[in-house]
Amino acid sequence: GNVERDADIMASAGINAVRTYEAITDTAVLDALWARGIWVLNSVYSYGGSATSSVIDKVNAVKDHPSILMWTIGNEWNYNGLYKGLSFWESVSRLEEAAAFIKQHDTAHPVACIYGELGGLQDAAAHLTDVDVWGINVYRGKGFGDMFDVYADLTSKPMFLGEYGADAWDARSNSENLQAQAEATRDLTEEIVEHSSVTGGVCVGGFVFEFADEWWKDSDGSTSVHDTGGSAPGGGPYPDMTFNEEWWGLVDIDRNERPALEALRLVGVPTAA
Repeated sequence: GNVERDADIMASAGINAVRTYEAITDTAVLDALWARGIWVLNSVYSYGGSATSSVIDKVNAVKDHPSILMWTIGNEWNYNGLYKGLSFWESVSRLEEAAAFIKQHDTAHPVACIYGELGGLQDAAAHLTDVDVWGINVYRGKGFGDMFDVYADLTSKPMFLGEYGADAWDARSNSENLQAQAEATRDLTEEIVEHSSVTGGVCVGGFVFEFADEWWKDSDGSTSVHDTGGSAPGGGPYPDMTFNEEWWGLVDIDRNERPALEALRLVGVPTAA
């Protein structure tokens, strides 16, 4: 099936964890990932129109599965208001409730909250005390700048990159730029390794956005066409600082590998001195 195919590609590239955008409650999918040594950060609350108590069934369904590493709530919700246009503090209230429900039903796994960049994070972190780890989505070209140092001044909680990377379409030339995507993937991943908690840094890892292209993301295009439009909040990717939303995959929709996957494969995991 698709999950076995995709998990094989991931494992061959040294990927040892995935972050979902919807809850996986199918244990067969989790089994396939775990058989290949892949952990799961399982998203259980991202839409503010759902009851916060909806996390309970999702957590209880798979909390005993060995693949579960963390639960995640929100996805750069400070940009999208939990995909319902909620205010910052309305979103904080929902996430606070969701995290509390998770903790009531599972104390064995950390709760991570996915945030866009760093603005306002200190305020959110002060209220979301049930959040154990912060996932930060960052697009600043081919480097992270002072992000790790600034983060460390905002909260003592560990962090990971919830999203990072570059798309494969270059708006400057209106053509594919596979080399630039590979360069950005390599450089950004090496920077994550340099700031790893394994060697005393603040970062426990990161998730390249994304595994495979998604042809539905340009709302002005067709789901049967690989469009070059789309937009997203927060900074911009190397080299054109333009979010070409249907071109982010390390593989294309037919699972043909892009050079960025090999670039990721070649970055060594951090090791303690």
